Amino acid sequence: MDVLEISKKILHEGPICDNCMGRQFAKLSTGLSNRERGQAIKLALVLEGDRIYKSEKEDSLLKELVPCSAHARKTLRIEGEDEQCWVCLDQFKKLDFWAEEAVKALEGLEYSTFLVGTKVSGLLSENEEILWAEAGTAYAEQLKSELNREVGKRISEKVGKEVDFENPDIVITLDLAINKFELQVRSVYVYGRYLKKIRGIPQTRWPCRKCKGRGCESCGFTGKQYPESVDELIKGPVIEAFEAVDTAFHGSGREDIDALMLGSGRPFVVEAKSPLKRQADLEALAAKINENAAGKVEVRDLRFVEKGMIETLKSSKADKTYKLKVTFKEPVSEEKLKSCLESLSGTEIAQQTPKRVVHRRADLVRKRYVHSITLDKLTDEGYAYITVNCEGGLYVKELISGDEDRTNPSLTGLLGVPALVEDLDVVNVEI
Repeated sequence: MDVLEISKKILHEGPICDNCMGRQFAKLSTGLSNRERGQAIKLALVLEGDRIYKSEKEDSLLKELVPCSAHARKTLRIEGEDEQCWVCLDQFKKLDFWAEEAVKALEGLEYSTFLVGTKVSGLLSENEEILWAEAGTAYAEQLKSELNREVGKRISEKVGKEVDFENPDIVITLDLAINKFELQVRSVYVYGRYLKKIRGIPQTRWPCRKCKGRGCESCGFTGKQYPESVDELIKGPVIEAFEAVDTAFHGSGREDIDALMLGSGRPFVVEAKSPLKRQADLEALAAKINENAAGKVEVRDLRFVEKGMIETLKSSKADKTYKLKVTFKEPVSEEKLKSCLESLSGTEIAQQTPKRVVHRRADLVRKRYVHSITLDKLTDEGYAYITVNCEGGLYVKELISGDEDRTNPSLTGLLGVPALVEDLDVVNVEI
């Protein structure tokens, strides 16, 4: 079936606008808009209708064109305007309206790129399906694809910004069912490393165990188990710098709440959600965070990254170095302690999920590797200071205590004397 025959079948369904007619042949002939295709097809049909009318006195084709073609009306000397397109319900008459409203909403936002998306109503989807059932889809383009492109062109002309199909700063979604649109502003992602200089602060916000964040007497109606976190100490200046709605914190693993994070610091990404600004002086931001969190948390080496860095942080196996202060239930000799530590160095550890975290992790046996473990000092008071370099995911406290034989081998098991970690500091995280 040729183009004009398909077009006649489309016309039988009712009045159709130039865009919707042309869109059924969008994959034919480059360099034309769908509107131009539709105009050309309708003109060809009018010429064919006029030929039939003059030679055969048959005007049915021209009459079918009358509701949607000024040329057909002129040929038959009929006054009037185009009727509503039964396919799109005249959405293409609203292109400038959508563009102007979007430009107003974009005022005050800092961005370089954008993308337009469309949610079509159930009726419009059904209309398009009916049309495709008659005309086929071999050469057609979806209604929403054309709307996205045409509105996007108009916005781009008005704001001087580019459309980005892969990673736009802002997505403008037209909702045709309710005649409104929404803006989705892409988050800004900042990578850095943090040091935690005091104990008793968790990495992220921790809802109260009793009320689950709702607020109760136990938590002083704050909804929080702990008053502060690394996340919250960083959050305020980031929200201020980017004029963001909120932040999300993504760390490369986490240290225990009673552990320090020292040395080179732990890698993290802070996500500024729905930011009005996309640029900031990161040196000044780091200085502000460090000033606000003085003596508690310090950040360094801040830089902008893409969202993919979060997955890199989460999926990368990071080796860790710890400094431990260890106590013993009975006195141990330096010679025996060194010997036991040498036995643990370069050893694979079988570790069943520790009792202290088994309520929130699957109870499995995991294999982790100790690269090295050395004695720094054994004091006269019986404290041992030990450095451990190991594979990420190893529970170091249980490497020392044995966790009632859930970790093997362990320092307690090798010594035959119960050993416990009194203080734990993370001094390096290597990705």
